[in-house]
Amino acid sequence: MFNPNFKYTNEIVRLLTKISASREIILNSPLIPKWEVTLRRDAIIRSAHSSTRIEGNRLSLDQVSDLALGREVMATRKDKQEVLNYLKVLENLDKLTKGDKITDEDILNIHRGLTENTLENPSDCGTYRNRYVVVGNRLTGEIIFRPPENEEVPGLVEDLVEWVKSDEAEELDPILVAGVAHYEFVRIHPFVDGNGRTARVFATLILYLRGFDTKQFFCIDDYYDSDRQAYYKALQRVDQKTLDLTDWLEYFAEGVAVSIDAVKERVVRLSSERLRKAKRGQIALTERQMQIVEFINQKGKITVGDVTRMFKITRQASLKEISKLVELEVVKLRGKGRGAHYVLS
Repeated sequence: MFNPNFKYTNEIVRLLTKISASREIILNSPLIPKWEVTLRRDAIIRSAHSSTRIEGNRLSLDQVSDLALGREVMATRKDKQEVLNYLKVLENLDKLTKGDKITDEDILNIHRGLTENTLENPSDCGTYRNRYVVVGNRLTGEIIFRPPENEEVPGLVEDLVEWVKSDEAEELDPILVAGVAHYEFVRIHPFVDGNGRTARVFATLILYLRGFDTKQFFCIDDYYDSDRQAYYKALQRVDQKTLDLTDWLEYFAEGVAVSIDAVKERVVRLSSERLRKAKRGQIALTERQMQIVEFINQKGKITVGDVTRMFKITRQASLKEISKLVELEVVKLRGKGRGAHYVLS
């Protein structure tokens, strides 16, 4: 049975506490609008861009966004297919398992979904490696890491999956479980190619199934991609004799903290102090209404003219947008005539 080796440090405890506080702000915000769809979409697009780019994909964030919208982009077939595969897998995260537990068969299916029509040898898609591979520096040829032998792979993956489902793992913070699973999966290196992408989806799926990110708001991959050398070094720092994951888990938790803090800051901008304290429950807003509230938070007020210029719509359409916010008691009118403007209620 797989048994991870790590210890709680002050830094890990601090980060877990910070993450928990940020998550509560997001989930309990009085403004949880229809733009949840937008937050989720943004996170999926950023994840697909960052996670594939870590492994050499050359598409820009704008190109990934265009692909997600069904538009054509100028890029190699493989680069486009890798991104499309990643988008599809994340969009169907809730369907990757038959229940609330991950199986080793699910792992194979995830790899199949991520690598379909991208591998040099199609038979490597969704199957454990049947030839030995090493992790090395493509430029220098230096071997960085030697994973376990081929015949050990199925058993090691099964042991890891069983641990993720175990009572011991259930008692741990889901962030630690996801971090442990991420590292151990990379260490096993069960596939000829696509191990990093599969490991990151595996970790994301654990957080989703454990109820940490059921709305898929958070993009951890951005943190890894922002400093790929730091990501690789954090993985390489783990001593292969002791497999002490403490340093790696500090790094992993820092990534989650940065990701969730970015979402929190956006949500907080949508909530005035009074709204956050209100007990009237959640308020559904459209994307345009969300931007209006953000504008007021930044400028202190907004006029009908501001809304007209912001969205390039008619004055009548602008009044309709603001009237809905007045009806919801999110904003209120101040002044008359040319001095009329709106502030947060």
